Amino acid sequence: MRAKQRPFTAQRLRSDQTGVERRLWFELRDRRFYGHKFRRQVPVGPFIVDFACWERSFIIELDGGQHNSMIDDDRKRTQWLEGNGWRVLRFWNNDVIENMDGVLQRIAATLESQASPHPNPLPHAGEGGRKLD
Repeated sequence: MRAKQRPFTAQRLRSDQTGVERRLWFELRDRRFYGHKFRRQVPVGPFIVDFACWERSFIIELDGGQHNSMIDDDRKRTQWLEGNGWRVLRFWNNDVIENMDGVLQRIAATLESQASPHPNPLPHAGEGGRKLD
């Protein structure tokens, strides 16, 4: 009798984290990263994403060598997530291993750009275009 395979669940993925995921999680966990709350291996719609910051609708995905054959699937996944209001950043595992500072700077820049007010805000106007005071 064959052993029953466990499905990929968020809980299983959290316990079976890769070394690269652990390295990035160390930087993001416990609000260490500029006070932002990240969760790891969390369901978002039909997917389980690597890291998510709910307050900013921001997802970080790590891609290993197996993703070379999954480019179309990853593109569709990203399109679905972005179509549902999420901002998605993808990094290759090698980026995290070889350039953690660069990865963290890019994450910080993305979070900062999401927090910035619109560069050309609409004027506060009442009915008929009069400015409200």
